[in-house]
Amino acid sequence: MPTLASRPRILVTRAIFPEVAQRLSEHFDVESNGDDADWSADEIARRLQDKTGALTFGLERITAPLLAQCPSLKICSNMTVGYNNFDLDAMSAAGVLGTNAPDVLTETTADFGFALMMATARRITESEHFLRAGLWTRWQYEMFSGAEIHGSTLGIIGMGRIGQAIARRGALGFGMKVVYHNRSRLDAALEAECRASYVSKEELLTTADHVLLVVPYSATSHHTIGAPELALMKPTATLINIARGGIVDDVALAAALRDKRIAAAGLDVFEGEPKVHPDLLAVPNVVLTPHIASATVGTRRAMAMLAVDNLIGYLVHGKAVTPLNASGLATRALAPAK
Repeated sequence: MPTLASRPRILVTRAIFPEVAQRLSEHFDVESNGDDADWSADEIARRLQDKTGALTFGLERITAPLLAQCPSLKICSNMTVGYNNFDLDAMSAAGVLGTNAPDVLTETTADFGFALMMATARRITESEHFLRAGLWTRWQYEMFSGAEIHGSTLGIIGMGRIGQAIARRGALGFGMKVVYHNRSRLDAALEAECRASYVSKEELLTTADHVLLVVPYSATSHHTIGAPELALMKPTATLINIARGGIVDDVALAAALRDKRIAAAGLDVFEGEPKVHPDLLAVPNVVLTPHIASATVGTRRAMAMLAVDNLIGYLVHGKAVTPLNASGLATRALAPAK
């Protein structure tokens, strides 16, 4: 363990579990955002100027201008599996490692994705609001009739670990026909395990009863679902987004929901979150949750501990657990001096 005089300095940009903070303090000098304040980009950059590492939460943009102000920085460890807040090319150029927290949230997030799909298809939010408003006075045969889950067709866009876990839930637990679209096709053995069939994006959109998005965000996946894609979907279909804000064109989706061009949507992520586009708030046929797909105590704690493991692994032992741009740093290290 480093001596007190030589210990790296770490910034924790949001509030975190006390036991996580305690573990960090055993290895590092830690500056924490104990008040969970919303620090501006300038404030984060100022606080990072004398830090060796940072525990980040997927919200903090780590960009070339910020890195230019932080010459001591060696690692930014995201607590989340997503890392579109990192400019990995700029980080590699600056000699800064990025890490994330995959695997530990796969099953919990898949549970939530399936739960959100079911709540959307069965109109649970709409019916609860109806009941709470005192409008339920008698039974009617068509009251809040929703869409079938069991035996229907589930279309998954993005077939990574979470997509595969959702596919297994649908196929094995609910007898669903599962189709998927991905940048690359899974091998035959994995397709068989998930009981999923590869199709084009267009075929998935036109045939699926429930379209579930689990694709990482990037410039190429921006507005994967927009007005043209929504127009391909069945009017009885639902759309579920547990991926990232920006994967769906929220304005186009709100219009499709308002005009009943699709039946309903379930959204855990939004463009510009935590702000939600007012058009989405104005339509009844959408279930809205505040980015909580991984929010169980055990999973969030595991995510935070993996972020700590990455900081300790890299700064104390010289090797991170889940590096994102290790090859970029290696290439930089091997490049001839100019």
